[in-house]
Amino acid sequence: MAGVYRFTFGPWNIHEGADPFGPAVRDTIEFSKKLKEYKKLGFDGVQFHDDDAVPGIDALTAKQVIARAEEVRKMLETEGLVAEFSAPRLWEDAKTIDGGYTANDAACRTYAKERSRKCVDVARALGTKLVVVWYAREGTYIREAKDSKVAVERLAAALNDMLSYDKEIRIAIEPKPNEPMDQAYIPTTGHAIALGYMTDYPERVGVNIETAHVILANLDPSDEMGFALAYDKLFSVHLNDQNGLKFDEDKAFGAVDLRRAFNQVRILDKYDYGKAGQFVGLDVKAMRTQKQEVATKHLSNSKEIFLRLLELVRSLDERRVDELVSQRDYEELDMLIINHLMGK
Repeated sequence: MAGVYRFTFGPWNIHEGADPFGPAVRDTIEFSKKLKEYKKLGFDGVQFHDDDAVPGIDALTAKQVIARAEEVRKMLETEGLVAEFSAPRLWEDAKTIDGGYTANDAACRTYAKERSRKCVDVARALGTKLVVVWYAREGTYIREAKDSKVAVERLAAALNDMLSYDKEIRIAIEPKPNEPMDQAYIPTTGHAIALGYMTDYPERVGVNIETAHVILANLDPSDEMGFALAYDKLFSVHLNDQNGLKFDEDKAFGAVDLRRAFNQVRILDKYDYGKAGQFVGLDVKAMRTQKQEVATKHLSNSKEIFLRLLELVRSLDERRVDELVSQRDYEELDMLIINHLMGK
């Protein structure tokens, strides 16, 4: 078994509660104060977008970016924390309304590559070699707007640019089928892994699987994790939950479907996820109704659910499971799992 798990979340997971239909309902908390919550909640690491660590990153030189990120690393060390990864936040800039790496405007593609190199600098200055790439606007609003073959080649070229810029970084692609784009070019784990093999350094490209993103693709998260594990490409996970095929909800892990969550924990634990240094990342958001003083329960709850499911995973009678599988008595196996989850 993988043993003790280490957990992370990003500072955006302690947020003001704004959504597309309403303004903020909670006060903004300073980054330094958010850091002090991590250990209290039982977390060991911090996920970063590049501008979480270095606000105003576009206006700074590479030297200034590195200096600021090094200051943040010292803040982490003071709190007994480490950085899990840095991710280029490309989707909010006006230059990326048509995508960054796949934009039809060459100047926008150049901006995306330059910003991504700064993100790599941030990662190294923070003390991590992992960069997560979410292709937020790398897709189309209408299919005729872009050539999909050219778009995929541009995505691979952008990965090569980062991988060549720093020979030690590893990139975890975070696939998602839609939102904010109508259709995304890298919607699933299989697409992400295949794209990695188009690069000059496929051994340094893997995936970050987010539960909700998989569900939005109408697939099973534990199956996608198994697929990535078979390729030795599961560099990170973002655990949460999702209620149906709509917008990305980022609900607490296991809040919608405990059996689905159980199977994610089971496959991770069965194949020793974490032994190579991977973290269990959470990407969960507090309900809009939560008051300021209880607006971190979604984080502690998700971690507690994971650990309780881990107990169930490790107490499951695997010998009985194997017997029922060999007999193909899947009805009895179904009931065995349900009873186990119900504490019977």
